[in-house]
Amino acid sequence: MINSNTLVLGIGNTLLCDEGAGIHALHLLQSDYPEVPGLVYVDGGTLSFTLANYIEDCDQLIVFDAAEFDRPSGTVRTLVGDAMDQFFGAAKRSPHEVGLLDLFDIARLTDTLPARRALIGIQPANMDWNTQPSAAVSQALPQAVAAACDLLQAWQVLEPIAPVETRAGLKATPGESAAPLL
Repeated sequence: MINSNTLVLGIGNTLLCDEGAGIHALHLLQSDYPEVPGLVYVDGGTLSFTLANYIEDCDQLIVFDAAEFDRPSGTVRTLVGDAMDQFFGAAKRSPHEVGLLDLFDIARLTDTLPARRALIGIQPANMDWNTQPSAAVSQALPQAVAAACDLLQAWQVLEPIAPVETRAGLKATPGESAAPLL
């Protein structure tokens, strides 16, 4: 195992239904893997420049957030490295993406932007007042967490986990990864 500092950052406002998707995904991952050496969980809320220190101090970064992909509600996409940067550089941005772009610019100026970084975005359905995510986003949360686990395994932060069928003594065919890994 690599003994590095891996930051998992959840972003969003849990008072605005699917706007809080990143926070809900963060909490789900943290409940599944509460104590992993070198893995740091941060609830980034609606962002602030105080998060710059966390990004500068990590070697690897996963960001969970609600993201506009122009896809059906609950769609999960994983954007790794340059694909993440290109997504943030697109003309249409949410307030979070602008804030993340600013935080990444700070890290670039100090030469501390993690080479291994990924956005796991969930397409929102509803951004109205509600402390619970929509059904589509709730159903997508395990897929977002699975994508993060795939990355964490590829980055050697988590041990590879055998499928449930294999652990029960049955044969299982490995499936495709939910995300590009490197």
